[in-house]
Amino acid sequence: MVSSNGSAGGDQAVQAAGTAQDAQPQQQQQQQPPPNAWQVIKGVLFRIFIIWAISSWFRRGPSTPDQSTPAGAPRVPSRNLFPKDTLMDLHVYVSQNEIFSDFNNSDALFWSQRDLVYGDWTTGEAGDGCYEHYGEMDIPETVKQNGSLYIHVYFTKSGFHPDPKRKGQYRRLATVHSSRMLNKFKRRKFQKTKNLLTGETEADPEMIKRAESHGPVEVISHWHPNLTINMVDDHTAWVKGSVPPPLDQHVKFDAVSGDYYPIVYFNDYWNLQKDYFPVNETLQKLPLRLSFCPLSLWRWQLYAAQSTKSPWNFLGDDTYEQSDEDQDSVKVALLETNPYLLGLTIVVSIVHSIFEFLAFKNDIQFWNSRQSLEGLSVRSIFFGVFQSLVVLLYILDNETNFVVQVSVFIGLLIDFWKITKVVDVKLDRENRIAGLFPRLTFKDKSTYVQSSTKIYDDMAFRYLSWLLYPLFGCYAVYSLIYMEHKGWYSWVLGMMYGFLLTFGFITMTPQLFINYKMKSVAHLPWRMLTYKALNTFIDDLFAFVIKMPMMYRIGCLRDDVVFFIYLYQRWIYRVDPNRVNEFGTSGVEHVKDSTEQGPAGSEVAAISDKPEGEKKND
Repeated sequence: MVSSNGSAGGDQAVQAAGTAQDAQPQQQQQQQPPPNAWQVIKGVLFRIFIIWAISSWFRRGPSTPDQSTPAGAPRVPSRNLFPKDTLMDLHVYVSQNEIFSDFNNSDALFWSQRDLVYGDWTTGEAGDGCYEHYGEMDIPETVKQNGSLYIHVYFTKSGFHPDPKRKGQYRRLATVHSSRMLNKFKRRKFQKTKNLLTGETEADPEMIKRAESHGPVEVISHWHPNLTINMVDDHTAWVKGSVPPPLDQHVKFDAVSGDYYPIVYFNDYWNLQKDYFPVNETLQKLPLRLSFCPLSLWRWQLYAAQSTKSPWNFLGDDTYEQSDEDQDSVKVALLETNPYLLGLTIVVSIVHSIFEFLAFKNDIQFWNSRQSLEGLSVRSIFFGVFQSLVVLLYILDNETNFVVQVSVFIGLLIDFWKITKVVDVKLDRENRIAGLFPRLTFKDKSTYVQSSTKIYDDMAFRYLSWLLYPLFGCYAVYSLIYMEHKGWYSWVLGMMYGFLLTFGFITMTPQLFINYKMKSVAHLPWRMLTYKALNTFIDDLFAFVIKMPMMYRIGCLRDDVVFFIYLYQRWIYRVDPNRVNEFGTSGVEHVKDSTEQGPAGSEVAAISDKPEGEKKND
């Protein structure tokens, strides 16, 4: 059933049939990692901001003069053409035509409900003002061949008819009309994968034939058996031309009287994408369950803000399909999560976003002001660039969400910028590549070479290679034998990405080794590490509260172990004022600077700079 807010229950038998039809193509698509819970909640918070912006428009002052009116006269507020408690009739027609005129065709009439009361919340089967109708329709051949099917909804005041040809029974100001397409066109993508050694694949032979005939992307008409027709119970004095978006898309004004028609909203917000099933030759009937319910203004604002897409479609249709899937994650979280847990998740997500921003800021600040590389693993920076590059190429090869692609690309640019801070990058114009292009040269900075850090860094990565290379070789062989890939390029990316995802935490250990050898942690960016560690603990919270694969949960704990080792090193390696900190200075240098400023306190400063023996003699 469909509730008053548009929630979809659906016919389970129909949904099972649709799920079975979609099961095979879904198995062919490469499984993507589950969406992070805080990303889902941040999407909700962003939409709440949109709602707040809309509400601020409602609180605006007097409307600006309308330049189209004589002498710039102010716009006149309008009224609803259907007053409160208006008695009305509902007529629902289903047709293949976008513009409907065949009112005499009884087969086109799907539902007729008389004596509805506008703004009544107490009538209906459940006493909530809602009415429901279920029916099964024959499928026209054109619809089976990816044709369109439209629903036309007419509300008329009692005693009137929606057919303009019926003189005496039709009145323009007494008729509200709204229509939309019932079926939805979705892209079905077929990933043609195979075992690179044997050439065999577990894909359905029928799906392989369809992929060869229709290409890797096939546009298929899909159907959902539930739809809610909402009439907004609203009598706001809207002003034409001043209705804020996205509400202006639904408020329709009469050109002659200037008043507006009641707002009819097709509510399919709770129709999850996974419940759509393809319309093809195997279906005999199309089930449709329609519900009519009143809807309050503030709830309509929520639905309108959630369902609105930008009019500038510069990201392509694929991005909006991914956006629909992301919204499904929000809907499932709202439907299935305990309210208290959901509230806690929202609060923790806000805190996570703040920590993420602070970690980013302090990381940039640390490397921008860094004067000495003593105690820092330069090789880890280069390995981080390689890791970010592999992740970016992998998500591009697997057509991941656009927002994720942008965030990874920005992270890669920051890693490239860090290289300029840890080594001297120059263009060698004398030794050109192929005699045309200047050669890019890298030279270790003097603070890194002259200290013992470079020796310890090389030693750490040498020991690390003894473990990483065998693991890398074993994982590459396993991926080649037991997994399917689109090609050798995809195998290389998938193999390296999977390896880094599984064993990438090992690359954090060289810094631990350098700290152990130097018996100091003063050179580390502790603010950035602290913020990242707090975010890791939040990851742990989500990993064990929300359903996730066990390997993902184990991966969240690995970073915790490394950070606790960092904390242990900070505890055993006490702060020494003679050691250089992360900004290339020490406590002794600050004392020396204070003695050079003036005579005040110079005697105390001089004593503090002396060796212990001289202090005792003094």
